[in-house]
Amino acid sequence: MSNTAQTLAGKRIAALLDENSFVEIGGSITARNTDFNMAKADTPADGVITGYGVIDGSLVYVYSQDASVLGGTIGEMHAKKITGIYDLAMKMGAPVIGLIDCAGLRLQEATDALNAFGAIYEKQALASGVIPQITAVFGTCGGGLAIVPGLTDFTFMEEKNAKLFVNSPNALDGNTKEKCDTASAKFQSEEAGLVDFVGSESDVLVGIRQLVGMLPANNEDDMSYEECSDDLNRVCADLANCAGDTSILLGQIADDNVFVETKAAYAKEMVTGFLRLNGQTVGAVANRTEVYDAEGNKTDAFDAVLTKKGAVKAAEFVQFCDAFGIPVLSLTNVKGFKANMHSERGIAKAVAKLTYAFANATVPKVNVVIGAAYGSAYVAMNSKAIGADMTYAWPTAEIGTMDAKLAAKIMYADADAATMNEKAAEYAALQTSAASAAKRGYVDAIIDACDTRKYVIGAFEMLFTKREDRPAKKHGTV
Repeated sequence: MSNTAQTLAGKRIAALLDENSFVEIGGSITARNTDFNMAKADTPADGVITGYGVIDGSLVYVYSQDASVLGGTIGEMHAKKITGIYDLAMKMGAPVIGLIDCAGLRLQEATDALNAFGAIYEKQALASGVIPQITAVFGTCGGGLAIVPGLTDFTFMEEKNAKLFVNSPNALDGNTKEKCDTASAKFQSEEAGLVDFVGSESDVLVGIRQLVGMLPANNEDDMSYEECSDDLNRVCADLANCAGDTSILLGQIADDNVFVETKAAYAKEMVTGFLRLNGQTVGAVANRTEVYDAEGNKTDAFDAVLTKKGAVKAAEFVQFCDAFGIPVLSLTNVKGFKANMHSERGIAKAVAKLTYAFANATVPKVNVVIGAAYGSAYVAMNSKAIGADMTYAWPTAEIGTMDAKLAAKIMYADADAATMNEKAAEYAALQTSAASAAKRGYVDAIIDACDTRKYVIGAFEMLFTKREDRPAKKHGTV
């Protein structure tokens, strides 16, 4: 590595990669432009360190912006270094990790810099669905540069000093930074949903390593496995008690109890993330009604409904899994759709995207109904109707159009209370039980909650060689 190794940008790369594995590319490049006294400016590596190395032995390509060089701004040669890394990564089929600390477009280079932005966007678009792309924001990521994390698959953000924005908070009508810091990690992770992980700088770098270890190297990689030492038939005795907080449930059934949640702070009523089952990486999508902290205290609660944000969050995650051949496990506990004016503005389209994502995905798909499964919301949650390969249900699951009492109230509106209760019980037995769904073939097996791990492992093993074609088309339009 050049003398840029001693910069903060270089130290971040060293901390991210396996020790002494980084090989710098283009370390001698400097700015080419001479306008506005640029010839006199010292621009080592043109403000970005680029190269390759390994994470736990796996090849990755990295660029790290150096804020000490013209604020890390992007100019012609800066961008060429990044696009060059993308070209190599796509040829080799390896992830690209971008460490962002940049004041934006280099004004001294004007249209050259603007074209440079576009060149990076283009490479990101071409790489999408081919190689995993990960961005980590450590400093400023504003204006047009904010599109870069939007084009990547996963975004990390340092919790205190990082800023991510298209328009700065004070530029928004009626807003100030003190009122609502829209550039903060808190806002971008909790409200905007652009950021997947938030933490200290060291936490971010460790998190990237953990995530890379879960992901395939590219869209043709079938080697995203590790040897499993966990008992494949392990009984999860208290699993039924985790039905509310499915992030905990997924951790319980995972190999060695490791579950990597994505966008944990956004749309908490929908859980997405990765786990390993018998060494194989599996993507998980799950409804959630409760949130518990590490000490076991309940910190939040939700209705068992699909929301606009939750549906979009899940849809994007399923699309990523499908693009990279990652099997999908869904845990269903949903009674309907969020009912308020705000949700109504976009819920139909959002659920349509979720339905399309599940129906269009050709990877192995397994659904476990762990609670209620009512109406169209259930259908959209990876039901057998839209393509789930295997569907399991816990004995307590309820599957049907609606709650039995509500159905009886509609069907027997003039009946007395005793008759209403009798008809509700009859409706529950005939139309909303796991057993009734199984009799019709909508559920493949009713399983005890404690046996969930071994059943889903068995299903994914059976589905390992799945091949499924779709009608020939350029791409869908949903």
